[in-house]
Amino acid sequence: MKILVTGGAGFIGANFIHYILEKYPATTGRSGDKVINLDTLTYAGNLENLKKIESNPNYEFVHGDIADKELVNKLVQDIDVIVHFAAESHVDRSILNSDAFVRTNVNGTLNLLEAAKNNGNKRFHHVSTDEVYGSLGKGDPAFNEKTPYDPRSPYSASKASSDHLVRAYYHTHDLPITISNCSNNYGPYQFPEKLIPLFVTNLIEGKKIPVYGTGENIRDWLHVKDHCIAIDKIVREGKIGETYCVGGNAEKTNLEITHKILELMGAGEDSIEYVEDRKGHDKRYAIDFSKIKDELGWEPSVTFEEGIKETVEWYENNEEWWRNIKSGEYRKVESSK
Repeated sequence: MKILVTGGAGFIGANFIHYILEKYPATTGRSGDKVINLDTLTYAGNLENLKKIESNPNYEFVHGDIADKELVNKLVQDIDVIVHFAAESHVDRSILNSDAFVRTNVNGTLNLLEAAKNNGNKRFHHVSTDEVYGSLGKGDPAFNEKTPYDPRSPYSASKASSDHLVRAYYHTHDLPITISNCSNNYGPYQFPEKLIPLFVTNLIEGKKIPVYGTGENIRDWLHVKDHCIAIDKIVREGKIGETYCVGGNAEKTNLEITHKILELMGAGEDSIEYVEDRKGHDKRYAIDFSKIKDELGWEPSVTFEEGIKETVEWYENNEEWWRNIKSGEYRKVESSK
């Protein structure tokens, strides 16, 4: 299989590329899966995430924008499937400036869909988020594939728009699509503006860890490797036209996450700094993943206890990686390539 991965220099995309090249390598009599990584290298794109496989003959990096019609059309001609990760994804940034979110998440997705349609209706998998479903109360049932859309931030609104476009191309053009809506991911290579890597790296630096409001907001946490396994299963075995919700079976308040990180790193309560809550901060996300479990046999394999310990250790052992990001040094390296 020849796969075009968009946004493959980002957190989840890079982990997916590592997973695919490890699971489907070239062997005697078998060419292995090939991956083309299309990434424009915005602030969240980092080629250091892929340093270990940059010389793999089954991997190719293309520096470009998913909104570039000519480039996308050329790349799509020679692939079997598009796995679309590329997105602006940080809620706080979407609140401050929404333009980039519409450009990438909506217009960029539309451009990819057009290229897939115009080049023989190529297989298209769209990676989305549980945030399109809005916010849950503590006693509400978890999100599932039939939950009505109710996005609450410019980020989630742009992802909801892209989901609708993908479905529209299935119904209008018979484009062979699938969609996955996942819960909060964590693990190696996550950009350190996100909660877990921000808290871990701040503690290593001797800084406070900022907790929004009272820290009672609840999220379901999914290890990125489990997410990659789920996407691979959907691409190869999923039913065309269907959506699959992918969750980690690990609902935690932000304060629970904070205390666990403090415990693992031997830090005390005095390291917490409570800050003004985010505007429109959704109270709770939760995922019912029974459909993908029943149809494709997938369920999360990494417990949160295992995953968070492994993740903290990864950031402790990869200081150069995240320090280059926090200092901005990684951007200088990208611009020189």
